Amino acid sequence: MQQEFPGQQDDLFGELLPPAPAAPAQRTARVDVDKIGHVDADEDAGDDSGNGDGDVDGKGGDKLAAAAPKRRRAGIQPQPPDDAQVALAAALSPRIRLGTSSWSYPGWQGIVWEGRHGESNLSRNGLTAYAQQPLHRAVSIDRGFYQSLTASQYERYAQQVPEDFRFTVKAPSVITDAQVRAEDGRGRQANTAFLDPRLAVQEFLAPAMEGLGARIGALVFQLSPLPLAMLGRMPEQLDRLHAMLAALPSLRDVAPGAVVAVEVRDPEWLTPDFVAVLKDCGARYCLGLHPKLPPLQEQLPLLRAMWPGPLVCRWNLHRIHGPFGYEDAEKKYGEYAELMDPDPETRAVLAKVIRATAEAGHPAYVTISNHAEGSAPLTLRALAQEIVAPGEA
Repeated sequence: MQQEFPGQQDDLFGELLPPAPAAPAQRTARVDVDKIGHVDADEDAGDDSGNGDGDVDGKGGDKLAAAAPKRRRAGIQPQPPDDAQVALAAALSPRIRLGTSSWSYPGWQGIVWEGRHGESNLSRNGLTAYAQQPLHRAVSIDRGFYQSLTASQYERYAQQVPEDFRFTVKAPSVITDAQVRAEDGRGRQANTAFLDPRLAVQEFLAPAMEGLGARIGALVFQLSPLPLAMLGRMPEQLDRLHAMLAALPSLRDVAPGAVVAVEVRDPEWLTPDFVAVLKDCGARYCLGLHPKLPPLQEQLPLLRAMWPGPLVCRWNLHRIHGPFGYEDAEKKYGEYAELMDPDPETRAVLAKVIRATAEAGHPAYVTISNHAEGSAPLTLRALAQEIVAPGEA
């Protein structure tokens, strides 16, 4: 990205930041790096029904006690966090909200869940257990990208999490995709509803605000790749984006810390004019870590041009898979139970940005996909460790 951004700040990483507003008191904690990402290999497999009837063999004690079965608690229960995770969560700034992209993964057994549960059961009933993990302070609701959700559906999600939990939500593709696509993903025809202000409010902001309320973190318009003809007319697309963003209601009265953000898939968006549109409408740039965009380091000038303010980031896909590598990542990572492609360089830079944002008194909403390194909750733990104790992981 060879763009010059006027007025960009050189203090994004905190070297010259003014004193931050006082943060809520935090308990200092020593983090045991060796325990980060530990998974208990002896965890019982359980069952898919979620009825709590699976038995776990007792451990320790005499033979009689060992032979007596334990009853697993009903429903989906969280995997008990180890001391290292609890200490890490206590040391992490309350302004930093890390989460994963969705939560319905059976392979997170022993990492997030106790026992084995089916995907549909986790989708319906797993969010409460997910939110009990001390480092899980946010989550991305991705299903709304494929079909608009109702206020009652959002409300059901909100009822499953604590008051201080936050949601990142993707807008429906009927608003954010310039093309109507076939099942194979190919564009069939132009989408006349692309960036339509009325639909953006009716199908996205209004139900999300009503259902999630104060638990909104970031409402994200992820703009799908544009056809070549539209890429050649970017001023028109910027005008259309400006018109939509300017028509959106303020989130302030419903969720004071919430933001509207725009994520893109075409680097042609990443210009000073794009920054000007976002600033004029009070929106944020959603830092997208995806092979279709420049690497994180090359997006920093744009972040500096938006400084100061909240950070919104979605870490979507490891660069080794290329711009169309989701299927390859899915095949390689299987059940998403281990870090198969660690990316410590990206973690280190991202952690620095997150830390500087929080120290300046702004919230950071960061959600991570399984396709980033192989297992989103394990990436989340490693990123939290890098934020709290840089270079010690």
